[in-house]
Amino acid sequence: MYQSTLNNISEGETAKVSQLLSTGAMRRRMLDIGLIEGTDIECLKRSPGGDPVAYLIRGAVIALRSEDSSQILVECC
Repeated sequence: MYQSTLNNISEGETAKVSQLLSTGAMRRRMLDIGLIEGTDIECLKRSPGGDPVAYLIRGAVIALRSEDSSQILVECC
């Protein structure tokens, strides 16, 4: 296992949240959608321009911008 930020995982890859680096309202939003330590995330699809990216989080498809996903540390397999 290695640690990276969420925006660095590839389509089809699964990772586990290890830490949120964001603060304020964005941190609250991340927590509200279920991004807590230990949550599994799958990268489903990148948009043609590469931003945003669709992730499967707790059974819901969520699109995150690169600047937001770079604030989420994950453990990759």
